[in-house]
Amino acid sequence: MKVAKLAFLPGAAGSAKQIELLERDDVEVLLIGETPEWETVEYIADAVTERKRKALVILGHIPSEQAGMEECARWLKTFITEVPVEFVPASEPFWLPK
Repeated sequence: MKVAKLAFLPGAAGSAKQIELLERDDVEVLLIGETPEWETVEYIADAVTERKRKALVILGHIPSEQAGMEECARWLKTFITEVPVEFVPASEPFWLPK
């Protein structure tokens, strides 16, 4: 499927918000962190069965938020000087390091 309209919802925003985005005409693919399989995933399965141009990409909770948390630490350092601020990356819990 060629894609022109994508939405990004990191972390675990919940299926209500995810489905709300998928119902929009200007969203073909939703890129998310995680979701309950019995809600958003089933919505996509039904949409595809109805031949709607909808798709779902699930990154995982940590990978979808990590870059934002790194940016948050950088931003906090610009005005918090009383204590050290450092980004501590979280490892992906479902993949073993090579």
